Amino acid sequence: MIVLTFGRALCTEPAIAGNREWLITNGIGGYAAGTIAGTLTRSYHGLLVAALTPPLGRVLTLATLDTYVNYLGQHYDLTAHRHVGQPSPVCRWLERWWRDGTTPVWEYRLADALLERRIWMMPGANTTYIRYTVQRASAPLTLRIDALATARDHHTVSQIGDIPLQVEPMTNGLRIGPIAGGHHLRLLSDRATFVPLGGWLTDLYLAIEDERGQAAIDNLQRIGRLIVTLAEGESLLIAATTESMATLDSATAWQQRADYEAALLRRIDWTDDPIVHQLALAADQFIVDRPLVEGSRGRTIIAGYPWFTDWGRDTMISLPGLTIPTRRPEIAAAVLRTFAHFVDRGMIPNRFPDEGTVPEYNTADATLWFFEAIRAHHAAYADDELLAELFPLLADIIDWHVRGTRDRIGLDWGDGLLRAGTPTTQLTWMDVRVRGWVVTPRSGKPVEINALWYNTLQSMASFAHRLGKPAESYEAMAAAARAGFRRFWYEDGQYLYDVIDGPRGADPTLRPNQIFAVSLPYSPLTPEQQHAVVQACARSLLTSVGLRSLTPTHPDYAPRYIGSLLHRDGAYHQGTVWAWLIGPFASAFYRLTNDNAATRRLLLPLIDHLADGCIGTISEIFDGDPPHHPRGCFAQAWSVAEVLRVWYDLSTHRSVVE
Repeated sequence: MIVLTFGRALCTEPAIAGNREWLITNGIGGYAAGTIAGTLTRSYHGLLVAALTPPLGRVLTLATLDTYVNYLGQHYDLTAHRHVGQPSPVCRWLERWWRDGTTPVWEYRLADALLERRIWMMPGANTTYIRYTVQRASAPLTLRIDALATARDHHTVSQIGDIPLQVEPMTNGLRIGPIAGGHHLRLLSDRATFVPLGGWLTDLYLAIEDERGQAAIDNLQRIGRLIVTLAEGESLLIAATTESMATLDSATAWQQRADYEAALLRRIDWTDDPIVHQLALAADQFIVDRPLVEGSRGRTIIAGYPWFTDWGRDTMISLPGLTIPTRRPEIAAAVLRTFAHFVDRGMIPNRFPDEGTVPEYNTADATLWFFEAIRAHHAAYADDELLAELFPLLADIIDWHVRGTRDRIGLDWGDGLLRAGTPTTQLTWMDVRVRGWVVTPRSGKPVEINALWYNTLQSMASFAHRLGKPAESYEAMAAAARAGFRRFWYEDGQYLYDVIDGPRGADPTLRPNQIFAVSLPYSPLTPEQQHAVVQACARSLLTSVGLRSLTPTHPDYAPRYIGSLLHRDGAYHQGTVWAWLIGPFASAFYRLTNDNAATRRLLLPLIDHLADGCIGTISEIFDGDPPHHPRGCFAQAWSVAEVLRVWYDLSTHRSVVE
């Protein structure tokens, strides 16, 4: 395991401690997050964001525990709140911060005493544990802990009096509510009792929300106070839960978390590389339950923390990297079956809204990535049972694409390619549409959709051969698609058009979408064209942390992803760097060079990023211009998955060669 440690010099530097974040999750969509400094900088920061309708319905409940210590006659304030108009604070008593697996650990030096605090979540439950332990002291320490809570959607902020929480004493603590849907927060302790506490902590300044052009002033209700005296070696366990029960046995609570993570790492039989172990723990944070009909259990992938839900495209792109290197075939099979359950008119859902309403199907590529996820899973595990189970559905999906489905997605028999969309729709992964403005209009025949279509048809033919079923129709359509794909070659630029047959004809804008025509297992390009595409992407789009979404020479290039929602949406796919694209670029590069060491070097900056941004995981996006500041979601499934997938391929000498 990589030891991700920050010493006093970094812990007491506001620009470091206030911007490095941590994340813990519970496997059902709930999470906790914050900064090393303890400063709340996002509306999403808190000790328990409960998924009340797993994996969605996420509500911030316990926001923070303000901690004060009296020791040897001196008072120590361990809080680091930032109020409106104030500079970024730090806790000057924080000596060391580190991660034990996924668990954040703070160590405070108070004179000759050392106080440890660690935070973890119960797997499968909306329960967060906070444990204080006196590691060293020459006299008892007295802790005063004030609990601050709310009951708001994690996307929002609170005004004073918005959500008046009722606080009632109960055995071992307090019952607070109501939370959404009739739920209550229970705040419990193993050796002291919280007593109700009134008042508010007001005008908290959320710096990152302000940077994002969002509401940035929050207010939290003081709900309870606990006072306890601890001697050297003694601990205090606090549980925040929306469940009906939570253990207050400190050793048991911690062992459940430790055993869960140890079991994950024992599955990895191909390496003991600490980088892989770190990525494996990060990968697990995105895998969550999604209930199906009649209470049956499905699985899905949260696209990114803190704000995304589960998206079909992100899930299928992420699935191989999250489950093959980590040796979790049962998870992959469950996710594939879950999305198969929701197939409608030949399409898997684009996303499940946070409100839990009807799935949205506005995507041309998610279903094609579904085929690639099945192909990768079968290549790794030879799961003929799953392949046979899904094959009739896959055949029906192909039929729907041949005759046409939603949003004008369908086969053009003239050239064997897929067309998709209208000028007012956004069906590819470059999918921003704001106030009726489609920022990157790509209706017509997008290059990656047709690279995926060719890959899908070839995969389907391979599936048919494996199962002893007719494959001729799929082989014929694949041949037609390969011939039609020649139309994407942009001779003047020596790369691929981004879209052909669009409202304005062929679009020669240099974007990274063409890299999939080289990186996918079945490429429709000649070897010479493959080299040219990789070179074009390397020269104009490659950065240390991924590929730019647009060449910097384009007049619409946006060098920074910052500002109001409108400004950020306008930059999202107009130059912003996407970490996940390092995966297909590295696969394409390795395919052409077979240079393991050089390909591995492409990944190292993102390995270094594990100690930046949100510690132990990989961000969604970065600014297009250096120094490529991390932006967007601080933990993104496909960013982690693609780095882990390529690292695995390089370590096991796997290559995507047709």
